[in-house]
This record gives sequence, structure tokens and C-alpha cells, in this order.
Amino acid sequence: MPASTVSFVSIVMPALNEERYIADAIASILPSTSAFDYELLVMDGGSTDGTGRIVREIAAQNPRVKLIRNPRRTQSAAMNIAAEICDPRTTVLLRADCHALYPRRFVENCVETLAATQSASVVVSMRAIGRTPVQSAIAAAQNSRVGNGGSRHRRASESGYVEHGHHAAFDRPMFRALGGYDESAPFNEDAEFDARLIQAGGRIYLDGRSTIDYYPRASFVSLAKQYYRHGWGRANTLAKHGMRPKLRQVLPVAVLLASLLGLAAWPFIGPIALLPPAAYLSICVAWSAVLAARAGQPALLLAGPAAITMHMSWAVGFLSRFLDLGSARQLRVRNEEA
Repeated sequence: MPASTVSFVSIVMPALNEERYIADAIASILPSTSAFDYELLVMDGGSTDGTGRIVREIAAQNPRVKLIRNPRRTQSAAMNIAAEICDPRTTVLLRADCHALYPRRFVENCVETLAATQSASVVVSMRAIGRTPVQSAIAAAQNSRVGNGGSRHRRASESGYVEHGHHAAFDRPMFRALGGYDESAPFNEDAEFDARLIQAGGRIYLDGRSTIDYYPRASFVSLAKQYYRHGWGRANTLAKHGMRPKLRQVLPVAVLLASLLGLAAWPFIGPIALLPPAAYLSICVAWSAVLAARAGQPALLLAGPAAITMHMSWAVGFLSRFLDLGSARQLRVRNEEA
């Protein structure tokens, strides 16, 4: 995509009950350049808080900001609807999150990188931050290798071509040609899209200049739900495309299964059976204690429980989807044999 063809950018921000974050997110992402025109489409999935009012107030000051109803509610649907109804001049779609703060010239950098690298997609790294002690502990877990397993886009990374990252900019014609996000799979839509993009010969470029600040879930309950969905979605994507899981994706499942086997064996072989779960818990607790001591922040003692919540919820979600797919496959075989 030559830079000269980038004349209009549609920034798409899926939203659902984001009154605490959306004003700051919009303020941080709005471009200041005159090199291209833009619109910001807030795709509201049915908010019942003050999200709509806040967006309408911003739109009254900046008519490029538009509040649009997303009747299908999901983030995947938000992007797909926006790709169809956006300004016809749009050559670049840019996905934005309400739970994020964007660095200066974020949109401009993404557009320039998309053109300079002739890529179909530009992705970025993300750094979790917190407003409360619990959210800060969860952020510390997500920023660490203990929590993220070394995922490249979860840490500051050098620029280069990758297989996956935190979605930012898309070549709109390519996004539409691939059918956009798969709305039949409610989770992990970004990695699933990346798999199809690479299979189609497209390239994904990680722009190391454009790390965003991301606000994670602020409670352990919401964190557990989120990571259950992450695990479910990853299993679904791997099965759909016949992909092998990476080591960091296998480890949480292995720890969960080893812990369950240990608990089951305890009545028969005694306390030795509890060594696997005890070792895992000790590592997470010791890591969070060191983290809290180094930072001088006692609240970071909760980073260990946050990491455990992330790992175990992800593993349960992964196994749940894996077992569902196995059961469905067996049912199909029986029906074919009948």
C-alpha cells in the first residue's frame, strides 16, 4: 500500500459499559496530522452506563467521532460492521480499545508502518497498568514472563514481522477480502484472523515504536472469566487451523492436570502426591514476594494469586473447548457409521 494512497482512516472502537475509560482512550488516540482525514467509530454493543452520553458529548465537539449501534454486541461484529459502513474513502481500518491509552502519533505511526512495510496488518505491544492496588497487581502479572509466558506482544519488542500481536491497523480491502473476524467463535478472534491472513499470503508487522498502555480487569472474578475465554478461544483456533500449541500454551494445562492428578492420588500415596501443586504455588507466591519487595509495593503480593488465576482459568477454558470439540468429532463419526 503506497503511502500516497492512504487518504482516509477509520478508527474503530468497540465499547460496552466503558464510562470509566472511554473519554481518556478517545482523547489519546485522536490523530493530529493533516496527512490524512479520519473518523472514529465508537461501536456500542448496548451500554447501560454513561458510555453513550460521554461519546455524544465528545462528538458534539468533534464531528469525526460517531456513536454507532452494534446490535450483535461482540468486538468481532463491531469490526466487521465498521468495515462495511465506514466512510467509502477508507483505506485503513484501525482497531482501538477503550481500556487503553495510546502514545503520541499512534495512528500516524501505524499508517506509516503499514505503507512502508507493505503489510496487510500492523500490530503493537501492550503494557498493562493499574489504577487500584488489585488492578496494579494483575497488571504486574500480565507484564511478567510468569504471567504471559514470554508472548512477544506482551512486552516491549523490536519491530519485525510476526505471526500474531495486539491488533492495530489493517489494510481495509484485505480485511474485507478475508471476511473480517470470524463471528462464530466469540473469543480469540484476533489470533484466528492472523492465522487466515498468513495462510492467504499476508504479512503482519509488529511496530515496536507504538506500545500502548492497557488497563486489565480490576477484580479476580472478571480476570478469571477473561482468561477462561482466552483459553477457550485459543483451543478453538488451534483446532480450526490444525495448529500446534506453543510451550507457553501447554504449560498451564500441564500444571492443572498435574495438580488434579496429585489431589486424586493423595489418599493413596500420601503428601508426596501434593508436590506438583505445592511447587507451583510456591513459585508463584515467592515470585510475587520478590516483586513486591523490589518495588516497595505490598499490593504486588497479589500478583502471584493473579498469575495463578490467569493460568488455571486459561487451562480450564482450553480443556473445556478441547473436550467439546472431541465430543463433537466422536458424534460425527458415530453418525457417519450409522
